Amino acid sequence: MVGENESTNREAWSENHLGDRDSLDLIGAQDELVKSVVETGTPTIVFLINGRPLSINYAAAHVPAIIESWYPGQEGGTALARILFGDVNPGGKLPITFPRSVGQLPDFYNHKPSRNRSYIFSSREPLFPFGHGLSYTSFKLENLRVEPSEIAPNASARVTVDVTNTGTREGDEVPQLYIHQRVSSVTRPVLELRGFQRVHLAPGEKTTVTFNLTPESLALWNEEMRRVVEPGAFDILVGTSSAKTEATQLTVSAK
Repeated sequence: MVGENESTNREAWSENHLGDRDSLDLIGAQDELVKSVVETGTPTIVFLINGRPLSINYAAAHVPAIIESWYPGQEGGTALARILFGDVNPGGKLPITFPRSVGQLPDFYNHKPSRNRSYIFSSREPLFPFGHGLSYTSFKLENLRVEPSEIAPNASARVTVDVTNTGTREGDEVPQLYIHQRVSSVTRPVLELRGFQRVHLAPGEKTTVTFNLTPESLALWNEEMRRVVEPGAFDILVGTSSAKTEATQLTVSAK
């Protein structure tokens, strides 16, 4: 169990109320503790207690499983025990991005296309992307389609994808819907989350997940600060995280 607490993760507003840090690494000798345990050869799981993303690079590279608990509260021990003994199958997804270092900040999935630079001795890819999360089973997303494939600016479309539990345990998956407009009058993020659904599936079970894309889902604020849907091509992406998606295309016509 490693991480931080409310005394080392808070807003600093005076010399007797510190809490801001210039690093996102684990405090003190916690990395050395994890390394020492891993090097014994003992099967190891890291249980992370934290209120912000941490650059846990060693654990991510050497530990088979990391359980993100945030601040779990008084029943945290019970919840952890149920997960570790397999009484429940976790299926949560990260609501933020985990950077590799503090030098990657600000780090978020819905950045503009111009933010396309890397680092000399590292990568621009996050340690864990927005929407990431694993469980004790595995899932496959396939047969992504948009109907109709061309709509008017005031019309809607339906996005469907088949989700299959390909593992040996029942569990939850959270398919996530993202969009990207290829050309527009103002710059748009590379991805924008427009929906998600949590589905529970038995081993081998398959279901179809449906999302509705409305004009509000496709609209942008133009230069006149009006909320409009601009004609053009949209990439429609569905996946298990912001970094693991399948894509198809939707066309918004000028009429």
